[in-house]
Amino acid sequence: MNCKEALPLLHEYMDGGLEGKEAVQLKEHLLACMDCRRRLQEFEKVEALVAAWPTPPVPDGLTQRIMDALPPAKRQNRGYRWIRKHPAASVAAVFFAVMLSSFMTAWDNDRDLIVKGTDLESVVIQGHTVVVPAGKKVSGDLTVEGGTVQVDGDVEGNVVVIDGSVIQASTAHISGQVKQIDEAFSWMWYKMNQWVSQVSETP
Repeated sequence: MNCKEALPLLHEYMDGGLEGKEAVQLKEHLLACMDCRRRLQEFEKVEALVAAWPTPPVPDGLTQRIMDALPPAKRQNRGYRWIRKHPAASVAAVFFAVMLSSFMTAWDNDRDLIVKGTDLESVVIQGHTVVVPAGKKVSGDLTVEGGTVQVDGDVEGNVVVIDGSVIQASTAHISGQVKQIDEAFSWMWYKMNQWVSQVSETP
């Protein structure tokens, strides 16, 4: 150990906080280095002078007056402290809240009939009813929002009805699943999955 390495350890040594390998190395250095021993003695003299310095008497009530004059400590909200410790979770929560709000607004406002699918040539729309006539076939999924689906023919895919109902004739054939989404939460979950699928497919 050289003098440059020993100097910052002297204060810890004086406070009794230096232990282990560093304490042994410093003691060995002090035995061999007169300059560092002299420096340690100077530190000890200064510390003794400070300790012996008389403490002036404090006027009665001064401490309380000083404390009263200080501005009140601001109490940090627990939620604010949690946000500062977990920024990523906070951003995710805000994002979820915004998405939930927009989805719920869209759920309330979305009352128009919307029909989606890759093959809609055989589909007949009568008011708010989407009909797959008998003898006709729809290739792929059929999604209807805000209406009724009446399947008399064939659908080679899934039938998804949002805020509506499905009427299936005994002669009808649907190769996929029939999903009816009536609750706002289920609709929101469906929309989120749809959005994630679109994002993942975007190059």
